[in-house]
Amino acid sequence: MGADPRLSFQTLQVLQAFLERPEHELAGTDVLSRTGLASGTAYPILARLEQSGWLKSEWEDADPKQVGRPRRRYYRITGLGIRKAEDALRRIRARSTLKKLAWA
Repeated sequence: MGADPRLSFQTLQVLQAFLERPEHELAGTDVLSRTGLASGTAYPILARLEQSGWLKSEWEDADPKQVGRPRRRYYRITGLGIRKAEDALRRIRARSTLKKLAWA
């Protein structure tokens, strides 16, 4: 497991996609459609989240010739990822609320 990833806005979007239904796996294409991110942005984020232990992944057990497409890699958020992502989102929401109150 590596260090915690940098939590950019795009990384938080990816994490939010997993937190919507943490018990489900998502293919990279699912992440793209849920976040609106380009593949060149989303896939490096998925790799960093996996290196940090926040996600785990595995290739589907399917023959590309039988399914008529390349094999998919499925990602699942880990318990560590859930805790860290929820904590990060909670802190961001708290800061956002404080900024709004400061301008009131």
